[in-house]
Amino acid sequence: MRYWDGSQWTEHTNADQQAPAAPQVPHQAQQAYAQPAPGPDPRVQQQVQQQAGVAPSGVGGGTLFTEPVLVVNQKAKLIEVTNEYKVMDQNGNQLGSVTEVGQNAFKKILRFVSSLDQFMTHKLEIRDAYGQPQLLLTRPAKFLKSRVIVSRPDGSPVGEIVQQNMIGKINFAMNVNGQQVGAIKAENWRAWNFAIVDHADNEVARITKTWEGLAKTMFTTADNYVLQIHFQLPEPLLSLVVATALTVDTALKQDSRGLG
Repeated sequence: MRYWDGSQWTEHTNADQQAPAAPQVPHQAQQAYAQPAPGPDPRVQQQVQQQAGVAPSGVGGGTLFTEPVLVVNQKAKLIEVTNEYKVMDQNGNQLGSVTEVGQNAFKKILRFVSSLDQFMTHKLEIRDAYGQPQLLLTRPAKFLKSRVIVSRPDGSPVGEIVQQNMIGKINFAMNVNGQQVGAIKAENWRAWNFAIVDHADNEVARITKTWEGLAKTMFTTADNYVLQIHFQLPEPLLSLVVATALTVDTALKQDSRGLG
């Protein structure tokens, strides 16, 4: 009987017939092979389907800009001194992350002992699954209304997200080169859920805040959202919509929590 030994065929008689030796696999590779491939996360699926009421949709492209549903979960902390988010698809596969950058020690201490977030400039990076920056968000220090500047990693501008009002249902305009290309409209006075519309007021996406549990709501700053994009959007509207899921929290929620 003939066997392939990795480089050539070898003839074996019945007397010395034996199974060919298994190929040598490095120890690290053996560990990798032993680990099952990550599957759907039932907790994220519950968050999307039951809490946000979003029905399962078709398979996306596996990136921040090609998935129809983005799940944005903030890391739970008793006091928020650095904004950090995990961004996943509807099945719980991580697509990227968001983290605050450019903070010095003094700013972190000030955030810990006061509620002065609204008077500080915040900068966040939206990164892909490999840690590469995709969008940069800058929210300048605000007095009454929020404004978020969205740019590419090379510094080229994408647009701005600008708060339009302070009383009643909060609305934001999405502007590019001074022209409004869309809007973000709160659906209740507490501004938990938002409809995102284009320049013609057609709804193109929706943000739903999901319940993180009584303990987290009372004692931590965690905020969880589901962004549902109804159809593939053109640029730069798509980048502004993706940034919006993170801007809503940075622009509104963090200013209302703290020790001061």
